[in-house]
Amino acid sequence: MTRRVHEVMTEHPVAIEKLTSLAEAARVMRDADIGDVLVVDEGRLCGVLTDRDLVIRAIAENKDPADTTVYAVCSTETVTVGPDDGVDHAVDIMRRNALRRLPVQTEDGELVGIVTLGDLAVEQDPGSALAAISAAEPDN
Repeated sequence: MTRRVHEVMTEHPVAIEKLTSLAEAARVMRDADIGDVLVVDEGRLCGVLTDRDLVIRAIAENKDPADTTVYAVCSTETVTVGPDDGVDHAVDIMRRNALRRLPVQTEDGELVGIVTLGDLAVEQDPGSALAAISAAEPDN
């Protein structure tokens, strides 16, 4: 039986409004111990901001984190998957698009989760090093 995305995804993804400053986004990511946030415009997905985006598209370009919005540097070409889609479908989408994380939304656009490489490693190859790292508790 094929597993569904909703069975492996992380529920309640962290989302921030597109006009949020990079400095605030970095604090949100730090406090939630995550490497990405979903960027929304009035609740609708419009981008994904990663820790790599902060470094490559902001800090390395000397953009002021207090005055630059997340929308100015986030990836806006978002690809999503539905909660009832098969895990194999999510893997295929991530492979074809070279993605490490995939927002999960319902047909009406409600964000309900995010599925990551770590989630999929735990699901499909629980003995792998990535699965072990992903399943470990943070060492704060």
